[in-house]
Amino acid sequence: MLQLHTLWFIIIAFFWTGFFVLEGFDFGVGMLHAIVGRTDEERNAALESIGPFWDGNEVWLVVAGAGTFAAFPGWYATMFSALYLALVVVLAALMARGVSLEFRDKLTNPRWRRAWKWATIVGSALIPLLIGVALGDLLHGLPIDSSHEYTGNFIDLLTPYGLWTGATLVILSLLHGATFLMLKTTGDVRARSAVAARILVWPSLGAILGFMIWTRTISGEHFPSTLIVLGVLAVLGAGYLIHARQEGLAFAASAVSIGVCLVSIFVALYPNVLVSTTNSAYNLTVSNSASGHYALVVMTVAALLLSPVVLLYQGWSFHVFRARVGAGPQKPPEAPPAEPAAAPADS
Repeated sequence: MLQLHTLWFIIIAFFWTGFFVLEGFDFGVGMLHAIVGRTDEERNAALESIGPFWDGNEVWLVVAGAGTFAAFPGWYATMFSALYLALVVVLAALMARGVSLEFRDKLTNPRWRRAWKWATIVGSALIPLLIGVALGDLLHGLPIDSSHEYTGNFIDLLTPYGLWTGATLVILSLLHGATFLMLKTTGDVRARSAVAARILVWPSLGAILGFMIWTRTISGEHFPSTLIVLGVLAVLGAGYLIHARQEGLAFAASAVSIGVCLVSIFVALYPNVLVSTTNSAYNLTVSNSASGHYALVVMTVAALLLSPVVLLYQGWSFHVFRARVGAGPQKPPEAPPAEPAAAPADS
């Protein structure tokens, strides 16, 4: 019989996977909007494609954090204490990106728009990179003592596997964003997005293959090889579908590729939730860091009642805002003022 703490580990994994599948294309669009858009109108079109979705997609991050706090307070306390400085940077990037999407059109001043453009790009890159590093560190391990307290420093957070995980999520977010722009935009923005997507297939393939092999090396034989095959096939399938101009299926394939990465981390991690490099006896697990039985029961009932409502609402919002976004007509350049007529000469 499935125990409640194991069920909630699965639910937390679902929240993190949903966050990257949904918010991943927002990150990709944010990083790509200045490349696929050559004019202000085209850049606006790229960002307008995620306008109805990005803030709703961020809710999955809030729910993942809140769910971890409620279901696994020991895990939450150790993880957030260890990653405190990195999470401050993540929050700053979240705020910068959110503000930039709202403020960039308030003024037409070129410096104003350029500053918010870079806030969008840098924020959209930092968030998946740093969260990816944090999730990778859970599996690679951090110096945790017998009291489940972090004993390292900021440099200890930058593990090679964590950095590769973060870079992989950034690259897959770029591919995910490019396929989303193919699906949601028109004209030159759509054409440039298709070119970007075709280019991104190969680094995405290398990144996910390296990530999967490294994950299996760390976790051992219990990591299923089917996840490696599924991740590689998802990227290859996305590449084929991009060339075939099957934009909806290409977007679905890129979603699968980024989803498989998140699932792989949690499959490899279980039954641990945070590995200790100091001593394996100090590992945080689903059993020694979970809340009490009654709390888990109440949370499970709430999750079963509310999760379908949230999923239906988000599905309906995608249906309502399914139309493509165009850049709109370009404004013709203003004609130079006519020179005043010469005064008639005196006779």
